[in-house]
Amino acid sequence: MSKAVFNNKNAVFFPSLKMAIDKYFKENNLKTTGSWRLYYKTIVLIVAVSALYVLAISFSLPVSITVITGVLLGFLSACIGFNVMHDANHGSYSSRKWVNNTLGLTINALGGNSFIWRHKHNIIHHTYTNVDGIDDDIAKTPFIRMCSSQHWVPMHRLQHLYTPFLYAISSMIWILFQDFEKYFKRKVHNTELQKMKVKDHVVFWVSKLLYILFYIILPIWLTGWQQWLVFFVSLHVGLGFTLAIVFQLAHVVEETEFVFAPLQETTVIENEWAIHQLKTTSNFSPHNKLICWFAGGLNYQVEHHLFPRISHIHYPALSSIVKLKCEEFNVPYNSIPSFNQAVRSHFRFIKALGKRPADY
Repeated sequence: MSKAVFNNKNAVFFPSLKMAIDKYFKENNLKTTGSWRLYYKTIVLIVAVSALYVLAISFSLPVSITVITGVLLGFLSACIGFNVMHDANHGSYSSRKWVNNTLGLTINALGGNSFIWRHKHNIIHHTYTNVDGIDDDIAKTPFIRMCSSQHWVPMHRLQHLYTPFLYAISSMIWILFQDFEKYFKRKVHNTELQKMKVKDHVVFWVSKLLYILFYIILPIWLTGWQQWLVFFVSLHVGLGFTLAIVFQLAHVVEETEFVFAPLQETTVIENEWAIHQLKTTSNFSPHNKLICWFAGGLNYQVEHHLFPRISHIHYPALSSIVKLKCEEFNVPYNSIPSFNQAVRSHFRFIKALGKRPADY
């Protein structure tokens, strides 16, 4: 098992930043959780997704309309993940635990599993961001080489060309294969999965069976297998690509750094935890309100990684505070101005990693 520890002995940056953030909420008399803006968005997204689902399984539609409906449903489902599920499973959607737990299950409605996701994302990814050997989000070998410490194979020369296809089917692989792999192996990459209670096992199996019922059996019964197949593939193209690209633009770009944690060794990360987050994370298109609305503020990934228990609706306001503190302590604040620039940075980086290393 790979292990990593942070050098937090003389940490001064984060305490100073946290004091400034706490002051902001106190002076403005604000809660760190969501507000009517988030609740309104939740209603809009859930109603839109429900309407598209009913449309897709209730009528005989032309192939073109089925494709558009499926892709749009996938995209908006990802937006529910970004805006509702993500905040809820971080405990930042509401101050009421039962609300967070209930809305956190929206990931189960999309086909995933809240228990496994919280362990994979909240604990592993948010602690060991971009640490190769621990962070499951960059463990895509041998298909995609995401950092220089990962093994190179000849097909990586073309990875900048085929990764969009892999992103497009990534949610299908996650829902139909990877969740089960983690469940039975009791591991998330190289880390032991937390022990599941009886309730967690029941929720896992019931939600997976309901997914099969609502996304496979019922559509085939109502519309036939051909329309279902077009709908199902289109849905996952929209869902998978949207989920994948938002993550990649936040962590796998030219601006971010990576750390290698070998198996059976303890890697000492030279920076305190907060500095590590700043070096391994990047914002993208921070002033684009449309992207911010749909992406659940995850284009402010720096603020999210530093303060995951604060709702994303506050990130635009917090970004100026974080940036000033970074300047004060002379630490990096990665922010790519536009979505297009971030996409180009990601694929340049992936292309560069696909070249045969000198020591091979």
